[in-house]
Amino acid sequence: MTPKNTLSPYLQGMADGAPFVLVVVPFGLLFGVVSSELGLHVLEAITLSLMVLAGAAQFTGVQLLAEGTPALIALIAALAVNLRMAMYAAALAPHWQGAPLRERAFAAWLVVDQGYACAMLAYEKNPDWSSRQKLRYYVGTVSLICPFWCAFTVIGAVLGTAIPPEYALDFAVPITFLAMIGPMLRTGAHMAAALVAVFASLLLAWMPYSLGLLVAGALGMITGAQVELITRRRGEGRS
Repeated sequence: MTPKNTLSPYLQGMADGAPFVLVVVPFGLLFGVVSSELGLHVLEAITLSLMVLAGAAQFTGVQLLAEGTPALIALIAALAVNLRMAMYAAALAPHWQGAPLRERAFAAWLVVDQGYACAMLAYEKNPDWSSRQKLRYYVGTVSLICPFWCAFTVIGAVLGTAIPPEYALDFAVPITFLAMIGPMLRTGAHMAAALVAVFASLLLAWMPYSLGLLVAGALGMITGAQVELITRRRGEGRS
């Protein structure tokens, strides 16, 4: 494998992941501010970002604690939100199978929503890539995202409440997930899962400790799986 072939997927991944920096910056700032308001030290905030490296789970845990939720429930909720990383890992693992273990371990630490979304689309478009090229593409997608996330977590924690509320940094959270999920809603199963999850989350907003979101997510996954199963059976029946 020539150096050009080795670097090309990495650079392509970096280019594909770069636009997400625009939302990761305010997202990281907001997390730093929320951490500061909760009373976390700057070192504690950045340690949390480095170890967990999952914005949605971090926000879930920190915001629930800020609302007075018992620590155990906040931890369970954060872990439940982060369970999607296990599904991401299961989908990415076959593509990285032939790459060196240390490279796979490093990439596994960097598994985030944006990188996964970019990678799965790129892998479909480039079926001839080797496992190492696929892995390096993925690392490229997060080469800017993860450092910016951590850096702006620190900036947000340092600035704390000095950032005016009218800046509305929280807009970054829904925009980030819309940008990731939108291109992936390509089948009836995907659309059904998304619609059920959205409506269920609205109907279950009354549940304490934001547990309605967890129930809505589970209902969405069940719906998507059932629609996928029905679609496959119909396809087999026609063949």
